[in-house]
Amino acid sequence: MSQPDIAARLNILGLIPARSGSKSIPFKNIAPLLGQPLLAYTCQAALGSHYLSRVVLSTDNDEIARVGIECGVEVPFIRPAELARDDTPSLPVVQHAVRWFEQHDNWRSDVIVLLQPTSPLRRSQHIDEALELLFQSGADTVVSVVKVPHRFSPYSIMQLEGGWLRPFWQEDLSFDPLHRQSQPKFYARNGPAVLAVRHHVVMIQERFYTDLTAPYIMNEEDSIDIDELADLQRAASVLSRRQQTCGY
Repeated sequence: MSQPDIAARLNILGLIPARSGSKSIPFKNIAPLLGQPLLAYTCQAALGSHYLSRVVLSTDNDEIARVGIECGVEVPFIRPAELARDDTPSLPVVQHAVRWFEQHDNWRSDVIVLLQPTSPLRRSQHIDEALELLFQSGADTVVSVVKVPHRFSPYSIMQLEGGWLRPFWQEDLSFDPLHRQSQPKFYARNGPAVLAVRHHVVMIQERFYTDLTAPYIMNEEDSIDIDELADLQRAASVLSRRQQTCGY
């Protein structure tokens, strides 16, 4: 069975979590980026996916909800305040949305794709390729990652001890840690920009990651994650260049 056929048989929920609180940038999720609210870039990417059955915004704020509606995504509920605190993890936010649709719309998602609005360089292609990897591999979860520069690997990092630099990694190694080509490759979640996970992992196992988690590797530029004002400026520079050279 082809990937489009598999996707057609599944209910795939694209979920965009966008709470109002942000300490680094006020109302960060709708902060302006090249004339559009930050949220709009994720809405556009999600709506352009070939596989997502529905695209839903989960927010605690009426203004963010209005922006989401203007961007063309569903906003069927306002997220409870207790699920929009600074320390609220993503898992209960996803579980709330999944249960809401099961209880109020009689619609059960087979796969949930979590799309953080702070990843404006992530495109529809990335969403679809991550889902294709989920279908091909039989993974429980696919998460987007970016390669960690060798200078930040645990074998390159130094720490201060009594005012003197010492290697962070103290155990004996079978390779030369100062030789870049000899070091193992490391990957870090890039937000993540895309997190595709099967229903039973979220709702029954109550987690995102299992031993069957596959990496979807993205480049550093597409992995820009908006945390501070400087990140917005960097994203604006990249998007402006792409609009001039590539048309997107």
